Amino acid sequence: MNTLLIGKGDQQVHLNLKYANRHGLIAGATGTGKTVSLMSLAEGFSRQGVPVFITDVKGDISGLAMAGTSSEKLLQRAAQIGIEDYHNEANPLVLWDLAGIQGHPLRTTISEMGPTLLSRILELNDTQSGILDIVFQLADDQGLLLLDLDDLRAMLALVAEERKDVSAKYGLISAQSLAAIQRSVLGLERDGGKDFFGEPALQLDDLMRTNLQGRGIINLLAANKLILTPRLYSSFLLWLLSELFENLPEVGDPEKPKLVFFIDEAHLLFEGCPPSLLKRVEQIMRLIRSKGVGVYFCSQFPDDVPGEILGQLGNRIQHALRAYTPRDQKAVKTAAETFVPNPKLVVSEVISQLGVGEALVSMLADKGVPTMVERALIAPPRCRMGPATSEELHQVRAQSPIGGKYDHAINRESAYELLNQRRTGVATSNPTSTASDTANDGQTGQKAEEQGWFSELIFGNKRRQGLAETLSKQAARTVGSQLGKQILRGILGGILGKSSRR
Repeated sequence: MNTLLIGKGDQQVHLNLKYANRHGLIAGATGTGKTVSLMSLAEGFSRQGVPVFITDVKGDISGLAMAGTSSEKLLQRAAQIGIEDYHNEANPLVLWDLAGIQGHPLRTTISEMGPTLLSRILELNDTQSGILDIVFQLADDQGLLLLDLDDLRAMLALVAEERKDVSAKYGLISAQSLAAIQRSVLGLERDGGKDFFGEPALQLDDLMRTNLQGRGIINLLAANKLILTPRLYSSFLLWLLSELFENLPEVGDPEKPKLVFFIDEAHLLFEGCPPSLLKRVEQIMRLIRSKGVGVYFCSQFPDDVPGEILGQLGNRIQHALRAYTPRDQKAVKTAAETFVPNPKLVVSEVISQLGVGEALVSMLADKGVPTMVERALIAPPRCRMGPATSEELHQVRAQSPIGGKYDHAINRESAYELLNQRRTGVATSNPTSTASDTANDGQTGQKAEEQGWFSELIFGNKRRQGLAETLSKQAARTVGSQLGKQILRGILGGILGKSSRR
């Protein structure tokens, strides 16, 4: 049986990998060791060949990339818990950052996001969401790619200019609602959405990789700046979980998860979360388990996670809570009530007596039944228990198996460029052309330019694609959009409880 050693109380406590996809919670007051427990779990999954994704809110989880420093205290704890092969080692790590500064840029396209989830991000009402559906349908009908926020703004401007004609064909569009959407898009751009939307878009397979030794790669998202824009942070997490659900096949309870998702400082995800969005998170949590994805929340108090979701977290590690205030006392009571009672422990008393590195632990056993709560020493991680330096992280990024796949943005011809061409009647030049190319073009004679103009227009040249290639790509895109994207959006609409307005 594949298990992870969590720690030891009266006996060793293990996490059964078969039930690791049934989600979990790591909670405890600041300084009690919950981040170290997260790191220990993450590297345990990695050693078992399970890829991991972690949001690093404080920047202190990056030590996973570096081998720890051995000490007599650590060796004694490992021996006390019964870890026979304990030694310090680094973990395979890939760094991500929505802004592309502290890691590889993590992007998606407007089209892949779809109108339903994008409406949630923009906090649109039902009427405005219906207009956004029309914008996407119009783009599909005209074969226009929606890749970034420039494309979305261009489509909104087109609808504003041709509002009467579009309303007659697709449904009434009010100028006030359209303006409200444009303002929301501007706010999203200020929150960092311009970096998030674009190409190359994230391929989920790159989050589910193993290295040559068979270890699961740990994907670390630098979120220390992202959390300053909670709407974008929560929307990104919801989108990524939705993408995993849409694209992964149904597997039930596999022998081990396909991916484990750790959300650090989880209270930031739920603070100010509207009821409708909270309901969608709950639905996705229920559904994504059967795709082999486990989600683990890490926060200070158990009640930071809403009760509807807390009830789905089968694997629990609860570090110490200090009952100094009425809020703390309520949190202690909530934590005590979520465990299967152990006649040897008074949980409500023990929970405030735990030392650093100790926790109350309950894992799912055979048939998914929670075990009785145990007071346990948590197994120490083998990596560095502290952040890596900027120089070390630079080296980690340079050795990334992803390489330069995502580091350079691609700005393909899409709705923004094509609509500008319609307005001006002049084809835009490819922005990647160099000054030397321009100089070489200028050396050709006027007569040759005139003779080659028609050929270049149809078949293109080294610097730009021709009309034939453009039309073929747009035709393929139109078919893909209408037959593929509408299906995916329908799936996502079903997940989010909102019917498609097609």
